[in-house]
Amino acid sequence: MAPAAIAAGRRPYGGHPLARWAAGPMQRGVRVTDRLVPTDAVELPIRVYTPARPATGPRPVVLRFHGGGWVVGNPCSADWFCSGVALAADAVVISAGYRLAPEHRAPTAALDAFALLQALTGPSAEPGTDPTRVAVAGESAGGNLAAVVALLARDAGGPALAGQALLYPAVDGTLSSPSIDRLHDAPGLNRSDVRAFLAHYLGPHGDPRDPRVSPLLAADHRGLPPALIQTAEHDPLLDDGSRYTRVLREAGVPVRYTRYLGAPHGFYSMPRLTRIAAQARDEVAAFLAEVLAPPT
Repeated sequence: MAPAAIAAGRRPYGGHPLARWAAGPMQRGVRVTDRLVPTDAVELPIRVYTPARPATGPRPVVLRFHGGGWVVGNPCSADWFCSGVALAADAVVISAGYRLAPEHRAPTAALDAFALLQALTGPSAEPGTDPTRVAVAGESAGGNLAAVVALLARDAGGPALAGQALLYPAVDGTLSSPSIDRLHDAPGLNRSDVRAFLAHYLGPHGDPRDPRVSPLLAADHRGLPPALIQTAEHDPLLDDGSRYTRVLREAGVPVRYTRYLGAPHGFYSMPRLTRIAAQARDEVAAFLAEVLAPPT
């Protein structure tokens, strides 16, 4: 990507009025705040979505990571999704920012994502949240980060996660999934795009087999939290999601897998153009409400 394209892609909705319209409106009944969260390395931006209705107790947390190939995107471009999940799951949804490539190569984004999880379940927790009921979510590169954070949290002995919602995730930096070639000219994201984003993220010395880049290639997937994995039929990353589903199930991890027929990569960004986006969001909200329910 050229520098001008990267700069445009980092503005809300890519700086494009049609994209802003297609992304849909904020749901009513949600309070939204923006702030910076200090970590050991840097302050990172978050956008917080809290249901305005009175809470019966501390609410669970959904930590969501945005997509954009680890290169573009920001925490503020999915108001319709995050506000809708906050209402439906009665949770505080935190849309997280992280340092982007090519200025910051792998695994910087993954380390930032994990640092945010640690901070937001510790000293920088949102008021009124329950740090013992936390799930992660993300789409595309954000799904990659959510999967990596689940691995890092398990290996570090916490924070414990209740679930992971991975929305058309990229999980294999070696680009070994057959769909990368089979769907090389798919709409929304093609093989050239995938290679360019990964090249920006890895740089000349990055290791695509590093589990912090390729969670599919981790040595052990046992003990990970329950997962919802959604894929799109016309997406080069289709087989990434199906392969990760198989690997998690073989490790004994409960997984719900859904393939959205007729959908391209990035369909979550177009709720005004396709009903599938709202259907998929509702599935995510139902999954999160289930895994984040208080113990009985």
